[in-house]
Amino acid sequence: MSETAGREPIEVRFRGGGFAPNSRRWVGFAVFVALIAFVEWGTRAGWITSLTLPRPSDVLATFVGLWESGLLFKHLVPSLTRLVIGAVIGATAGIAVGILIGLFSYMRAGVVPVVAAIFPIPKIALLPLFVIWFGIDEGSKYALIAFGTFTPTVVATYGAVDNVDRSLIRMGQSFGLTWWSIVRKIVLPGAMPGILSGLRISLAIAIILLVAAEMLGAEYGIGAYILEAGSLYDLERLFVGVVILSLLGIIVSAAIAAVERRLLAWRT
Repeated sequence: MSETAGREPIEVRFRGGGFAPNSRRWVGFAVFVALIAFVEWGTRAGWITSLTLPRPSDVLATFVGLWESGLLFKHLVPSLTRLVIGAVIGATAGIAVGILIGLFSYMRAGVVPVVAAIFPIPKIALLPLFVIWFGIDEGSKYALIAFGTFTPTVVATYGAVDNVDRSLIRMGQSFGLTWWSIVRKIVLPGAMPGILSGLRISLAIAIILLVAAEMLGAEYGIGAYILEAGSLYDLERLFVGVVILSLLGIIVSAAIAAVERRLLAWRT
């Protein structure tokens, strides 16, 4: 009789933690708190000079003053408007073109070389050209953010479509699904993780371009606020602007994560 007969089965613990990550949000928060406390202690101790880094407590006081004066919303609302309009235009067009490239060979042959040619161009360098085309007002800012969001979204989208498992497509064909059903039920859900990952990068680029656009000819906006603070060498105000941009990036990342949880619930 085998020695293993009659024994209770032993559960083997799954060791691939990276494939089934647990949510530990407090770790990131603790790291931020530790870094801020370290800088505060260093500036008060004197071995970090005020010309290098301002005290976090002074930055917080400046932020509170900006809030109470109402200037925070005067700068934040125009920035959010420009970011949302430009990013929505660029991301929507980029996803549409990327899907068409992934599905149709003529689109791939005609559009991919164009995208490959314009993708490496620093979009900030095109700002004077957009000013000539669309004027120095809001049009040039929308266009720059949309264009900077468009190209990486296209690349990420058609790459995600290409990476859809072909065996799933063949299985759909063997079951007699129509072309549109295969696209809707297999290709788009399979490409969605790559598309959303690309949006993270595209929206981060959009925030960078927002600041660059607002530094040219904008009275209000986070970029204009940072430019004014930098010209006066006011580090507290400068870091307030940087913190606002960081919080904006965190909010955008959290919004995409929420969309991922809703659209990609089938992966869990």
